[in-house]
Amino acid sequence: MTTKPHIAVIGAGAFGGWIALYLLRSGARVTLLDAWGPGNSRSSSGGETRIIRGAYGPDQPYSKLAARSLQLWKQHEARWQQNFCFPIGVLWMVEADGAFERASLPFLKDAGIPFEQLDLNELARRWPQISFENVEWGIYEPQSGYLLARASTQAVVDRFVSEGGEYRQAAIAARDLESAHLKALTLSNGSTSDGSTIAADRYVFACGAWLGKLFPATIGPHFLSTRQEVFFFGTPVDDPRYDEGNIPVWADHGDHFIYGIPGNQGRGFKVADDTRGAEFDPTSGERQVSDEGLAAARSYLAYRFPGMKDAPLLETRVCQYENTTDHNFIVDRHPHNANVWILGGGSGHGFKHGPAIGEMVAKLVLKDETADAVFRLARFQPA
Repeated sequence: MTTKPHIAVIGAGAFGGWIALYLLRSGARVTLLDAWGPGNSRSSSGGETRIIRGAYGPDQPYSKLAARSLQLWKQHEARWQQNFCFPIGVLWMVEADGAFERASLPFLKDAGIPFEQLDLNELARRWPQISFENVEWGIYEPQSGYLLARASTQAVVDRFVSEGGEYRQAAIAARDLESAHLKALTLSNGSTSDGSTIAADRYVFACGAWLGKLFPATIGPHFLSTRQEVFFFGTPVDDPRYDEGNIPVWADHGDHFIYGIPGNQGRGFKVADDTRGAEFDPTSGERQVSDEGLAAARSYLAYRFPGMKDAPLLETRVCQYENTTDHNFIVDRHPHNANVWILGGGSGHGFKHGPAIGEMVAKLVLKDETADAVFRLARFQPA
């Protein structure tokens, strides 16, 4: 009999949890570690919701990856009898420069993602509650929408354990990870080792915003964690036009890229600016929104959604994006340590891809295969 390979996955977020689950189902023995737990408030997989959409402009292969993920989300909803995906539609509002949206159209078609290209009159007819000032046309993805983030992240880990995986809430001591052939992980208790170790045949690091610190030489120069503010406003009690079901998820490509989600499991009307914020430490950073950010969100809300002009602020959230310098994911082995895989760079859009990333990475790790060039670390090296 062949002994099962033991694989340690570090990070139980959108990437790590799904990777661990697919590795387990592929016949590996898997230990999953996370310092604060799946969907915790410091994690990039925390919060209530994330968008699932197919438009990606010329930045590919993400449209096909999103299409595969949507299939897998639906399969797991049926398998687990839980609802995580809400296909309320995604609307892209296109202003003067529609290069991103125009480039998205052939890739949406190729990926098999349903969409409609709408002129200004049709936009105004369908959604009269939106002011389409400066908007010239739009793309509507009727089967896209939003996902439950924190709840599904926790559910994936629960299912991983129920199917035979081992989950441990523990931090690792971030030292010697860049050295040749990692033999064991030392667990950390605060700033010091607690004396225990985990030895595995292979290690998969899916640590989100912490990757740059864990691998300062390999990842650090190509990686940045940024501070992002999110606001939730209350919809009018006597006006259901801004509630889920009457308005889709939306993305507004103007001077700034502003996006939002209605409904949000009763948390309010979500508004956020996708513009990258200041550098942010995900461990020690304070998560309080700025007065400037709130004022900008209120101003935008009054401009684009007039009926929400005086909406009360219900909740706020400060999260982080983990960006690579070219905004593509990292899916690759460590260049000096063949038994270490590094996964990350999810930025603000990685969550939706979790199931497809898990499926893909399990195959790569267990069969010693290589990811597409767009994901590999070699892209950062000078030509």
